[in-house]
Amino acid sequence: MTGIAIYPGTFDPVTRGHIDICERALKMFDHVVIGVADSLAKEPFFNIDERLDMLETVFADNDAISVRPFSGLLIDFARDNSADVIVRGLRAISDFEYEVQLAGMNRSLAPEIETVFLTAAQRYAFVSSSLVREIARLDGDVSEFLHPEILRRLTAKLLACK
Repeated sequence: MTGIAIYPGTFDPVTRGHIDICERALKMFDHVVIGVADSLAKEPFFNIDERLDMLETVFADNDAISVRPFSGLLIDFARDNSADVIVRGLRAISDFEYEVQLAGMNRSLAPEIETVFLTAAQRYAFVSSSLVREIARLDGDVSEFLHPEILRRLTAKLLACK
């Protein structure tokens, strides 16, 4: 496969699981656009600029990855970025049910855009941004789940909130 893929999410914060999915997507597509959702409904811990900056830091050495914010419909964002594919990561069966529903709706709205599911690497199958934040908030060690710079930023933000 070639072309442009969109990898959307809130990335609050970006975890090693997100990084793994993005790097694996690059084995199939020429370019991956990470779409950072400006989702106020999820009440993100990090604001949109912080999340964009963290992702740009993590992928700074990779020209095949772009990081861009979006709000509104994902398919509109995909079209605006000339993408043919949306990449979604799956951790568990509960993810699958929800993601299939979204993929079906997206296909109904934009039949020209495919959705590809990548299963999480086993070592990240249980990792979510919200769990990482909660464990860190309770002074647990989350270093194996985060890039060192992301861990530093999460720790600093948690300290500032205390």
